[in-house]
Amino acid sequence: MGSEFELIANIPEAQLQSAVREIQRIETLLTEFNDTSVTGKINTQAGVHPVTVPAEVFQLIQRCQHLSKITQGAFDITSSALKQLWKFKDRGFHWPASAQIASALENTGYQHIQLNEQQVFLPKKGMRIGFGAIGKGYAADKAKALLQAHGATSGVINASGDLSTWGPAPWKVGIVHPDNTAEMLFWIPVKNAAVATSGNYEQYVEREGIRYSHNIDPRKGLPVPYVKSVTVISPSAELSDALATAVTVMGAKAGMDLVNQLPDVHCIFIDEDNKIYRSAKIKMN
Repeated sequence: MGSEFELIANIPEAQLQSAVREIQRIETLLTEFNDTSVTGKINTQAGVHPVTVPAEVFQLIQRCQHLSKITQGAFDITSSALKQLWKFKDRGFHWPASAQIASALENTGYQHIQLNEQQVFLPKKGMRIGFGAIGKGYAADKAKALLQAHGATSGVINASGDLSTWGPAPWKVGIVHPDNTAEMLFWIPVKNAAVATSGNYEQYVEREGIRYSHNIDPRKGLPVPYVKSVTVISPSAELSDALATAVTVMGAKAGMDLVNQLPDVHCIFIDEDNKIYRSAKIKMN
């Protein structure tokens, strides 16, 4: 998944390896970079015919569709067509032309995905789906469930900074300062919950003095400015992963309004002026 995973649990090494294999299995299902994966087959057959997919992938797409609806399109797995334009890591990156963005937007929109009896169909030839904003979280949840089934009573799955924790005692999770990643801005006690952060301090582009994060607004086709960091705490890594992206796109007011309506979900939002917003049930010492 282009990410490092760290697994910590109070069980033998061999059982930890079973969770590693589970993460690898999920990668073979969800990766966009292999035409033989389920995602690859869906994308290859866009505009041609539906693809029958495993039940877990079908159900994951259904949950993605629900998240798209409640975030008013801020989270959208069809934004892959847009993300192909915004490859900030590429040397010689150039800001895409308006016509390119408009063309990619034509092939974007969660509402176009057709789901029917375990079949998935993208009706437009240029459409693509991708699980970059939720796949790590899904894999972390699956690995956690497997380790718990093996008898691990406490542990952490660290998916490149997105954390899924469990156990009788809280884990202490640090939230880095977006201007200095060697400094911790907050320490949060987390018990049987997952934490995900999306920020503009690792993958970004600057234009005319404005820093844009790697998160693309699927509704506008443009990267998101004026947001330094969004951290979401929720019962699952899948949900935290997806909502961190969605709230970044939605902005502080709309994002917090959404988070405050969701049970057991919390958020810390830092804007470009280092102003900190927090959801209703987070208390700062």
